[in-house]
Amino acid sequence: MRVATWNVNSVKQRLPRLLPWLDQRRPDVVCLQETKLGDDAFAEVLGGELEARGYAFAAHGEGRWNGVAILSRVGLDDVVAGLPGGPGFPHQEARAVAATCDGVRVHSVYVPNGREPDSEHYHYKLAWLAALRDVVAAGPEAVLVCGDMNIAPTDDDVFDPDAYIGQTHVTPAERAALAELHAVGLRDVVRDRWPNERVFTYWDYRAGMFHKDLGMRIDLMLASAPVAERVQAAWVDRHARKGTGPSDHAPVIVDLDEAPDGDIGPVVPPPSARAPKRGSVKLPQSR
Repeated sequence: MRVATWNVNSVKQRLPRLLPWLDQRRPDVVCLQETKLGDDAFAEVLGGELEARGYAFAAHGEGRWNGVAILSRVGLDDVVAGLPGGPGFPHQEARAVAATCDGVRVHSVYVPNGREPDSEHYHYKLAWLAALRDVVAAGPEAVLVCGDMNIAPTDDDVFDPDAYIGQTHVTPAERAALAELHAVGLRDVVRDRWPNERVFTYWDYRAGMFHKDLGMRIDLMLASAPVAERVQAAWVDRHARKGTGPSDHAPVIVDLDEAPDGDIGPVVPPPSARAPKRGSVKLPQSR
């Protein structure tokens, strides 16, 4: 079973990229984030195309922003939209959907950004992650949490820690909240596969960040032990970030039980760009 997660940054805008990618990579399960479509609009835009490719889907959206979905060719059972018991800002947002796909409980999540350290949205982010942890801890045992976590787990997951001083996504409290999610028995399967490499999933559109490989790894696949033990390949599809009209995120792909493209996939981290001298590059928003 091939499982992928991708923050598409608008399904409608990304349709010319998403459909060919589905045909090329042929994932069995796809978790999408930042769909930016209400449920009826999602079905109208994608329903026929997905049905033709053998996918059932569960979408949870609100239009204009947020929005998550799961596409599956291997079953889509016990769908739960939203995060039971989760906080809102002020109301619950469309940031989580879960379903059982071929015996694995799959969560597609779009964690709140946090905006600024110690802001109201930042504390909402921490509370949201605590609620996600509680949902995952309640079972079942075979689980995958996939999506845009809006947290780089360690300094190794950003191109330069100095560039992120004073920013969200890297603060101790956010990383502690993510570690508490890991502690319910989840493993970061991409980092397991590439323990010492520069592997990124997101690059700002501005200032040529992708071409300079100045990115961060915030899109994660977290697997419980029964699922992690089945992993044969785990990789970032950098090709999907290239070309015309890409998302600012690349898909993350994990193969369970067998690896049709080999044990490292067709895109091998690390990318060729060398790490910049520490402190030599500022984030575009800091300029």
